[in-house]
Amino acid sequence: MNRIRLQTLLQMGLTAVLFVGGYFFLRAAYHLAEPMPFTQEIVLVVLGTLATVLITAILLNKQTEVELTKEQNVKFLDLKTTIYLDLLHYLEGLFHQPQITEDDVVRLQFLTHKLAISASPEVLRRFQNLLQIFSASVGDRRLDHRERDDLHDALAELTIAIRHDLIGELDAAGPVSAEEIERRVRANNAATAATYDRYQAT
Repeated sequence: MNRIRLQTLLQMGLTAVLFVGGYFFLRAAYHLAEPMPFTQEIVLVVLGTLATVLITAILLNKQTEVELTKEQNVKFLDLKTTIYLDLLHYLEGLFHQPQITEDDVVRLQFLTHKLAISASPEVLRRFQNLLQIFSASVGDRRLDHRERDDLHDALAELTIAIRHDLIGELDAAGPVSAEEIERRVRANNAATAATYDRYQAT
């Protein structure tokens, strides 16, 4: 993107130099053609045409840069969303398994590398917290009830950061504050944990 911007600035600079040089040339030609009014009109038309071409070129260059930036942002958002969903799907499958395998750990390592490509600093920080809890829980290759609750709490905090990274600007423009959204996410996590506890107690 910086290279494209540099090329655009260079083109605009060269165009400006040519326009200024052409302006002085045509101005001199205009004065030289003063005895011939028809020739002066031709010079004015040429000058107006050059001005139109310059303005059009500047607008088109700016439009192209904006479109390229927008397309890049959309692709980057798609990449983030795909990686985040892969991580959530992996964790969902992990919680359903009776035992943690070596393949699970290896896949988690690769998901960690994928997150490093596009995740926001806050997502990386909360994911690190989840990894620490997970690492402390896999000694016996099983997740007990308390470990699952700790991981779900860490996952709730992670999803808050993911939501902020993906649609934080939309939330900021919406009627519900970011603090209220975080409170609802944590409340939903606590409610599902309580439901699971009641299920286990029956």
